[in-house]
Amino acid sequence: MLSLLIFVGEAVRDAFDPRKNTTKLPSLPNGEQAHLHQDSLINNDNLLAVHDLSVAFHQSGVAHLAVKGVSFHLNKGETLAIVGESGSGKSVTALSILQLLPYPLASHPTGNIYFRQQALLGASPAMIRNIRGNRISIIFQEPMTSLNPLHTIRQQIGEVLFLHKKMSVAQAHTRILELLALVGLPDAEKRLNAYPHQLSGGQRQRVMIAMALANEPDILIADEPTTALDVTIQAQILQLLKQLQQNLQMAMLFITHDLSIVRKFADRVCVMQQGELVEAAETENFFANPQHPYSQRLLNAKPSGKAIAMLPNAPEILSAEQIKVWFPLKQGILQRTTDYIKAVDGVSLRVKAGQTLGIVGESGSGKTTLGLALLRLEKSQGIIRFQNNEIQGLSTAELRPLRCAMQIVFQDPFSSLSPRLSIGQIIGEGLEVHQIGGNVAEREQLIIKVLQEVGLDPDTRHRYPHEFSGGQRQRVAIARAMVLKPKLVILDEPTSALDRSVQAQIIDLLRDLQARYQLAYIFISHDLAVIRALSDEIMVMKAGQVVEQGATNTIFTHPQQPYTKALIAAAFDLEAV
Repeated sequence: MLSLLIFVGEAVRDAFDPRKNTTKLPSLPNGEQAHLHQDSLINNDNLLAVHDLSVAFHQSGVAHLAVKGVSFHLNKGETLAIVGESGSGKSVTALSILQLLPYPLASHPTGNIYFRQQALLGASPAMIRNIRGNRISIIFQEPMTSLNPLHTIRQQIGEVLFLHKKMSVAQAHTRILELLALVGLPDAEKRLNAYPHQLSGGQRQRVMIAMALANEPDILIADEPTTALDVTIQAQILQLLKQLQQNLQMAMLFITHDLSIVRKFADRVCVMQQGELVEAAETENFFANPQHPYSQRLLNAKPSGKAIAMLPNAPEILSAEQIKVWFPLKQGILQRTTDYIKAVDGVSLRVKAGQTLGIVGESGSGKTTLGLALLRLEKSQGIIRFQNNEIQGLSTAELRPLRCAMQIVFQDPFSSLSPRLSIGQIIGEGLEVHQIGGNVAEREQLIIKVLQEVGLDPDTRHRYPHEFSGGQRQRVAIARAMVLKPKLVILDEPTSALDRSVQAQIIDLLRDLQARYQLAYIFISHDLAVIRALSDEIMVMKAGQVVEQGATNTIFTHPQQPYTKALIAAAFDLEAV
């Protein structure tokens, strides 16, 4: 009986083990076993090799192929970039290397992955645990969902050092500060006891990079590592990664939609489309002579155009005077306030109907905090008027009817979309709360229409957020805001997770909606190309204050402040290379 139970237990375990859900390598016509890039396994410089990898996701008894027979290899000290639109299978391929997919819903019908000529998909759990975070590290695309909300920054980076390096508390403390300094986190000593929600998106991304580099891995998988960073910090992080790569002979698998970074940073490029690898080439050759039509389309896609002209008598939608958001720093047993983090310090602005105000600045400059304060989602001091109504003193109940007219698209769509609701329910929730649409059928039609407007298949309204790529989730977040036909929309990095071709589509969409409904936008971004294509006016923030403000063309052609000049120079440097 005991042996039968053991047998059944092993059978159940194997059925749900992702390593058991693979097929043998295909046979060659002459009967010899197919080898993985046959020459690459012999090459000692070859660290990682992916052969004929497929990834299927199972839903309602049906297998959907997200990755189809992908093969590539990675050598010591080399940077391989994988590019493609959101949903092309880039991140799924990367997560397969460390078996971080949602098994058993995910499986590998074909192929295998080799690290130093050892098969990973057939490896023991102990071997995979030893490799994860130690030999192969990963920087995730969405740091808010990958950092533990219950642990401080000190605890999360320290855990890596305790587990793999066996450091003492004192040693770990010193190393944590070194890592945070390397990735450019300001006031690192003060931030050690901060939780993820107390950091900006860019600061959270830097913490993720520090964790990934803690053990000096052989391979670093970087899944959109600079998405949430402004151009100056982006350049610093890329330079840092390149320096560490040279010193440690570390290989990098760089997943991104930003081709300007690829051109400057990568040795080789792989292009993915709809789960397939459509082109692979040396970086210089790829940019000089792309072969596949899809590659050519990616290279030609750039944010373009300019802001639409406002009506001469456009009414003022929002005004703010001397907005301040100060966070107290408490110390001691009695937790007395000893200092303040001045996230926003005396900012004033005005936005009219049909106007786009672009807000730029490095991560932690107060851009997002200002946006939240303007919508009364963050406590602040100062005067805020929305459609000539003073809203700073309104109660929650008094403010609720105005929420329909003021909307926000958050930076991290995965954490702002409920995992328990379908896409249709997420978008339709606002319609129900504000009683828009006469009945269920009319609301369904509004949901279908807005999904089409943001470039998503209406049939996807029955799916859930985890079934979408990062870029697709961002479009869902935009649809949720736009379906209410607001007067003011604050867009917090709405295109940061999107590749250039989709960015252009989203910008065109936002322009079209703005022209049709005379929407007022506050567009928060570190991407100056996007800001230039959409904004009438630009506000530059640093350390919670406005350092420069003016018309878009004036700011780009004749910046006055050194900080503004540095931002523009860094942006043009990435674009021009």
